[in-house]
Amino acid sequence: MKQIFSFQWHITDECDQRCKHCYIFSENVTKPIASMQLEQMKKVVDNCIEFCSKFNRQPRFVLTGGDPILNKDFWNLLEILKKHNIEFSILGNPFHIDTKVCKKLKSYGCESYQMSIDGMKQTHDWFRKPGSFDITLEKIKCIKDAGIESVIMTTVSDKNVKEVPDIIDTVVEHEVDIFGFARYCPTSLQKDTNIKPLEYKELLDKCYNKYQQYKGRNTYFAYKDHLWTLYLYEKGLFKIPEWAEKGIIYDGCNCGNAHMTICSNGDLLACRRFDGKVGNVFENKISDVWLNEMEQYRDYDKFEKCSKCELLGFCRGCPAVAHGKTHNFYAADPQCWKEI
Repeated sequence: MKQIFSFQWHITDECDQRCKHCYIFSENVTKPIASMQLEQMKKVVDNCIEFCSKFNRQPRFVLTGGDPILNKDFWNLLEILKKHNIEFSILGNPFHIDTKVCKKLKSYGCESYQMSIDGMKQTHDWFRKPGSFDITLEKIKCIKDAGIESVIMTTVSDKNVKEVPDIIDTVVEHEVDIFGFARYCPTSLQKDTNIKPLEYKELLDKCYNKYQQYKGRNTYFAYKDHLWTLYLYEKGLFKIPEWAEKGIIYDGCNCGNAHMTICSNGDLLACRRFDGKVGNVFENKISDVWLNEMEQYRDYDKFEKCSKCELLGFCRGCPAVAHGKTHNFYAADPQCWKEI
């Protein structure tokens, strides 16, 4: 079975919101809006297929933006993906989907549709757009009714950290299929999540207890943040396999292993959560970029803290969060509480 290679593909910057923690517009609020044309998207698909064929990988696209549905050639792109039998999911907004749209998405093979809840109503609507909290919850049902997995993601910072347990209650109540959270990656507007390591560990503890409380319900809880590995290791719920070899990467951050981002202007990024441009999909073969420019993110001995930790091959926290604070991909994760 081929290993999945995930491309997070921003097909447009067009969006109904200007979220306060958006990584597209936070660096430059006057940035011109870019949106890929159909012929460009065909070239992207061909480039990705060529790369995956060369390295025996199975391509999978996560289509996003902005709001990907706002790209005028969105449905034409889905035709192309269906023709090539390529799996895809969507990271989008709730504003342009309804029962008819969701059924159409399903007919093209959409596996999941992810929306965000970044706090309870007052906090979420402050982050994103007044009224978006209610409409997000409302659209969960039409996604599920179409046979598409409904996914809710929360971006955690000091502004909403205390509300995450209440968000868990809410998504379970609405029978969301998958819930997960990740930390805010600092941008020019804010240099830190402003969450202390032990405070973050306390959050994981509260969330873990919630997850146990809701075991057997319809919601699957994704342990998305890699610091979950450290948390579960310390609780004795994760053990390093006896067969694990030193110097081999088995899990943790997929940057440099099984992931790349394609921006709406064609730029290739090592990860969308930090400014790590490694090429351009219209100018470079992805296979060449993978062998050359991406190599700088695979020097695991450079991790200032993780390289000294027994969990190096399984955790490594979030290098993007470290980069956002320090501009150093290999710096210590600011929320890691383990003493080395």
